[in-house]
Amino acid sequence: MLQIGGLKLKHVPVLDPGFVPAVLWNRAYQQRVAEHEEACDLVIALERGGGSISTRQLRVFPHEGTYVSLNRVYVERIIKFLLWQKGGWKLTIAGSEPIADMIRGIYQSDGIRSFDFDYMGCRVFGRSFEIHSCALSEVPTESESSNPLGRNLDGCRIGFDLGGSDRKCAAVIDGEVVFSEEIAWDPYFETDPQYHFNGIMDSLKRASEHLPRVDAIGGSSAGVYVNNEVRAASLFRGIPEALFEAHVKRIFFKLREVWGNIPFDVVNDGEVTALAGSMSLNDNAVLGVAMGTSEAAGYVDALGHITTWLNELAFAPIDYREDAPRDEWSGDVGCGVNYFSQQGIGRLAKLAGFKFPEEMGLPEQLVAVQEAMAEGDSRARSIYETTGVQFGYTIAHYADFYEIRNLLILGRVTSGEGGEIIIAKAKEVLRDEFPEWADCINLVTPNEKDKRHGQAVAAASLPSLEL
Repeated sequence: MLQIGGLKLKHVPVLDPGFVPAVLWNRAYQQRVAEHEEACDLVIALERGGGSISTRQLRVFPHEGTYVSLNRVYVERIIKFLLWQKGGWKLTIAGSEPIADMIRGIYQSDGIRSFDFDYMGCRVFGRSFEIHSCALSEVPTESESSNPLGRNLDGCRIGFDLGGSDRKCAAVIDGEVVFSEEIAWDPYFETDPQYHFNGIMDSLKRASEHLPRVDAIGGSSAGVYVNNEVRAASLFRGIPEALFEAHVKRIFFKLREVWGNIPFDVVNDGEVTALAGSMSLNDNAVLGVAMGTSEAAGYVDALGHITTWLNELAFAPIDYREDAPRDEWSGDVGCGVNYFSQQGIGRLAKLAGFKFPEEMGLPEQLVAVQEAMAEGDSRARSIYETTGVQFGYTIAHYADFYEIRNLLILGRVTSGEGGEIIIAKAKEVLRDEFPEWADCINLVTPNEKDKRHGQAVAAASLPSLEL
């Protein structure tokens, strides 16, 4: 990577000193661009469907000579972030045909971003991913939309959340939880979709036994869901494509039929996390980040609505070094999933000197680190301190893309004293590096009641009762 200079971190992650925060790299680039007499405007537009279009205006170097490498890093990483923050099947680049050509070479079926090309196109939006270029005067007009889903507490409801290592379900009457349960399962590499169907049905039936009737069901899970249709989800990553299309894509429609076609809504788990936070805080502009099996995120806008964005920040780049940790699924490097999840803890545990048996899974590794932390092990503390520093820089990066008044932090990685260290270090970074954000972003964790029931209540509140 061509160096832009001036990247001096006030807080260096102790176990990962090579970390290059995206927010600092971008700001250094922007500062140099502002000093260049021939800098030019560039507009990125992403169309998602239904008339929803997001745009972002950039200032870039002229695309020539040594500046080509800098533009490649800056523009491509911004596009990658926007794709997983907002989503889109049609990418328009206005203001530079050479930069558009460069991006076309990266995002194509045999390019280095082939995963994103295929995922955003056919898998998520059901059509080929397209890259267009145009003059600045012809850029599509931004048209954002949001969804006032949720906050319905009337009646007898079931709320569920499907995770990678467990599924949670609760029975709710007029907003009060009367039963909740967590059951372990291992869906990631199951090749038979009946496993998933049976597991979800089992949880719903167990919850229904504690209700006089079931008026509505709401659920959440990691992945992309459009109008209750499964477009892409790691939960079903082991299902062959043909079986996915036949039995998974409309799995929640089949479940709804079993339950008499009552109101039934399912959305990304991050959105429900943010909704739960908004309901608990009685405030909006909430970004929720859950550090668990993966990094799940969701957003409630300033109006209190769930957006039509993807908010899949697990795949959004936050570290710009060339040799950053590589995600085994997407093949990209430096993305959030390898920092703010069980994967991140497992990666840092090795750097800290922990020795785990090869057969030990990531959930068990996390438990081992948490137990070591409880015993005062300095190696475990260094893991959480490193994660906290990296999260602090990443919060500032997120704030360049979201309006954030409240940042809700949760997930198994943040349990116990380790979670307190992560938040404390993140606050230190914000205070010392980004005081403009430290004063206006409220970092919060769920209280005990919300930890137990907040997600279930929010999920259960998704459907409105039909008249």
